[in-house]
Amino acid sequence: MVDKTVPFEGSHWERLVEAIGPDQLLAVDPRDGAAVAKALEVAEIAILAGDLDDRFLAAPKLRWIHCDHAGLTKSAKPEVFERGLVVTGSAGRSGPALAEHVMMFALMLCSRYPDLYEAQKRQEWFRTPSMFDLRALYGRTIGILGMGHTGVELAKRAKAFNMKVLGYRRRDLPVPEGVDEIFSADKGQTIDPILERADILALVLNLSDATYHLIDEAAIARMKRGSIIINLARGGVIDQEALIAALHSGHLAGAGLDVTDPEPLPKGHPLWTTPNVLITPHFTAAVPDKVDRSLDVISENFKRYRAGQPMLNRMTAEDLWTKGTR
Repeated sequence: MVDKTVPFEGSHWERLVEAIGPDQLLAVDPRDGAAVAKALEVAEIAILAGDLDDRFLAAPKLRWIHCDHAGLTKSAKPEVFERGLVVTGSAGRSGPALAEHVMMFALMLCSRYPDLYEAQKRQEWFRTPSMFDLRALYGRTIGILGMGHTGVELAKRAKAFNMKVLGYRRRDLPVPEGVDEIFSADKGQTIDPILERADILALVLNLSDATYHLIDEAAIARMKRGSIIINLARGGVIDQEALIAALHSGHLAGAGLDVTDPEPLPKGHPLWTTPNVLITPHFTAAVPDKVDRSLDVISENFKRYRAGQPMLNRMTAEDLWTKGTR
């Protein structure tokens, strides 16, 4: 079963047909409840634009669901693991663009560009004594929490700016390109050394029960005075009240947030008026081959599924998310 709202048309649809086989494709509009129910009576595999819901948990023959986006938090329900469903995503398809987004925030915050832009609109040649304390990215330390696709792409770009790169991830694997030091949960290591040393802390990890409010008041207190937080993970990774307090006190010099909790961020929320905060609406410029990159993952996973091999971007019990349902 293929969700009709997944953007596979023309040559992209042909690639999907080639990977699956024309006689095995059922294209269904997810808003048509009757059609979905009928398809799920026979479907073994489902490709969705969004997240799975209870209809898919009840499907008698369903074994594998691919959600064509990166974050699988909303699909990481206890029932999914109890049922034994294989759930995969398209993480990595926008990794280069997300990494650029982090660097955009870093450059703007380190140069205090919003102040300069406001002065430009006033047609004012704006210089203040405090500007001479600004420092370039060159020689600074960036800590990357989450060394998946986006983290790896970010490390390369940060190293191109001659930054020192510290990374943290779950698995104890070879050190990625551009990373000076790597820490891992497998080794029993914590994020504390990164918090204490980073001038810029980039969050590009999944939201789960384990990472909810990972950056809380205690974590922020460990960070250097004058450091910066950039969040492209999910809003729930940060305790926003603690973040707001640290920005008002001056302990943190700034924050770049592409994600918030809640989303959309409502009018009147204190984040809008917190000093030195840049907010983008959970939106990043696309890479030109985004759909092809999704299809690369799906096609490879079809081969692995048929061969009984480990699948790319598979959701595991470590991704469990229950806090959003309480």
